[in-house]
Amino acid sequence: MFKKLTYPASFVLVLSLILTIPAEAELVGWWKLDDGSGTTAIDSSGNGNDGTLTAGTAGFPEWKTTGDDFRAGMGALEFHGGGAAGEGDFVDCGNSAIFDITENITFALWVKIDAFTMTYQYVFSKGHQYMILRANDTPYLRVVFNGLDTGDGDDYYAGGTTIPIDDGQWHHVAASYDISTGIVAFYTDGILEESKTTSGSIPLNTDSVCIGRRNESNRKGTDAIIDDVRLYNHTLSAVEIQAAMQSAPYPQASGPSPKDGALHLATWASLEWRAGDSAVSHDVYIGENFDDVDNGTGDTFLGNQTETTVLAGFPGFAIPGGFTPGTTYYWRIDEVNDADPNSPWKGTVWSFSTPPKTAYFPDPVDGAEFVDPNAALSWTAGDGARLHTVYVGDNFDDVNNATGGALSGTTTYTPASPFGREKVIYWRVDEFDGLETHKGDVWAFTTPGAVGNSKPANGAVDVQMNTTLSWTAADNAASHELYFGTDADAVENATTASPEYVGPKALGAVSHDPGGLGWESSYAWRVDEVYPTGSVKGLVWTFTTADFLLVDDFESYNDIDPPDAVSNRIFDKWIDGFGTTTNGSLVGNDLPPYAEQTIVHGGAQSMIYRYDNAGKTSEATLTLVYPKDWTAEGVTKLSLWVRGSGANAADRIFVAAGGTAVVYHDDANATRLSGWNEWVIDLAAFGVDLTNVNSITIGVGTKNVPAPGGGAGTLYFEDIRLVR
Repeated sequence: MFKKLTYPASFVLVLSLILTIPAEAELVGWWKLDDGSGTTAIDSSGNGNDGTLTAGTAGFPEWKTTGDDFRAGMGALEFHGGGAAGEGDFVDCGNSAIFDITENITFALWVKIDAFTMTYQYVFSKGHQYMILRANDTPYLRVVFNGLDTGDGDDYYAGGTTIPIDDGQWHHVAASYDISTGIVAFYTDGILEESKTTSGSIPLNTDSVCIGRRNESNRKGTDAIIDDVRLYNHTLSAVEIQAAMQSAPYPQASGPSPKDGALHLATWASLEWRAGDSAVSHDVYIGENFDDVDNGTGDTFLGNQTETTVLAGFPGFAIPGGFTPGTTYYWRIDEVNDADPNSPWKGTVWSFSTPPKTAYFPDPVDGAEFVDPNAALSWTAGDGARLHTVYVGDNFDDVNNATGGALSGTTTYTPASPFGREKVIYWRVDEFDGLETHKGDVWAFTTPGAVGNSKPANGAVDVQMNTTLSWTAADNAASHELYFGTDADAVENATTASPEYVGPKALGAVSHDPGGLGWESSYAWRVDEVYPTGSVKGLVWTFTTADFLLVDDFESYNDIDPPDAVSNRIFDKWIDGFGTTTNGSLVGNDLPPYAEQTIVHGGAQSMIYRYDNAGKTSEATLTLVYPKDWTAEGVTKLSLWVRGSGANAADRIFVAAGGTAVVYHDDANATRLSGWNEWVIDLAAFGVDLTNVNSITIGVGTKNVPAPGGGAGTLYFEDIRLVR
């Protein structure tokens, strides 16, 4: 679609003001290090900040152009840290003003380190402004952003890798800062390793951007090979960092402004984005319906344009009457290049919302549990609100139907007396904008002693379809009344005569099996507590089921030893080769934490798996309780995440279903795969009936065929799932 956008003359001034804002330079420095010879490292960003190779005591950095000596492109540079501060060689890229980045920033590079030789060896830096270096005397790398407030009294942020980097293997490291969220993120091999919320701006300095060392004479260089160094003046997403890691172009539009999901206060907006790497022009879609924008239907197509900015909310533009309060708007940018057969590249549907006329952002938040009985209430005023009326009580209907309250000019409310323990409190704020009153939603919270601790937690996602509901009873309740359904409003309004009413639950009965839940479906439930004087209506809790069947995510294992009844150690469930002479696997750690808690992929824990195949085959087996039917819900694939290391002995990895049906990884040296890698197995490859699988085995080597010369190593496994 290529309808060209035209603009009425009456808004040329507005448009010109917007377009005079300098465009971001995006990739401000890109040193591919493919030059192969000479003393210049060309800057491929187009900004002309070529780096100068600067000698140390061992001479100049050495160009590497063969074998495993480079990771991206056609070459790399090897640096020699020397034996002391100031002796290392480096590349000086200058101190151009374009490097004076104080807000949004990302830098990324490939690095290969056999061994660290000194404390605080620098890999990349702009003085003390931003840098990557060795963390103290550890085998890890650290990123530092000076000037950021971490809330712990320091005036800088420091964090970094959680896996050793000095293993002689290539690793991709990247760090970013987003001033709008305060989030600093650090990635290793494309995986987010650390994310922390900070605040502030990065202060400027006059130091050069350097590769391999800081340029001050008292700073230490690094013994390393470095490749493909990139510096951006914006915050890359995880997907964009992975694309940079793969040296692949990123064809989709990105970096929306307003940010995806933002609350936008104005009645108009200049919608902006970063162009995809191959884009020549852009198809623009905007509307109030997600599906229409996603499908490009209705009147959502605005036109095709070459600019990366479009106005909305003015006459003659999209949404000419201005944004409506309390409305969510969706927009999408498809990138177009007629010369590329892959064009157009469909974009992600982004959204932003405008403030409603009603009050919003309540504190305590709606659904909060165990709130201090002495708490004050507060909220954000609705759009244009001048006065506010607050209604508070312990009965939903009374609060919902209340009228005639006193007006107040503040957005806080302190009750005349404490709420008391074991209460469900309802409250509502009506907003008056000078013309009309806008009735607010009824919010609710509980105080200590009330029913709570719902499992699944309120708002939980990826809940398994065999889950059992449970809760903690109120301190003095005599029994419970349970409501359950797929419509949250129906559950909220249900009575004992409604189809959502499950029935009474006796004192002590604080769980319920709802039966088989649906695939990727939403549910709501409520527990009313019954007292001698009557029942008290509980909060409505919601959750959404997963679009996968979970085999094991390793999150449930604990460090509690037998004979404690709640002991659930990982090596008691995954049976390994401990105590045998034919099975070389050992699962978990000898001392707590028994499950791995540092090298993880999707959660807080993974399974560390050590193997020794000298005359053995390594296997670890989990007996399945659920899911045993590997055909349920139409699943067709088994997915698991594997992390190896180049330091491991090369061998293949296999999965066995039911002990006998075996599938091997396509890579015969899979144990040496670095970083987290998803292994997706077509269930048909097992070649057996999968309706009653009683176990899953993960092994290294060839099942039942030990190798006399087999080697050893360490693997990590995460997130084993059955998917469609």
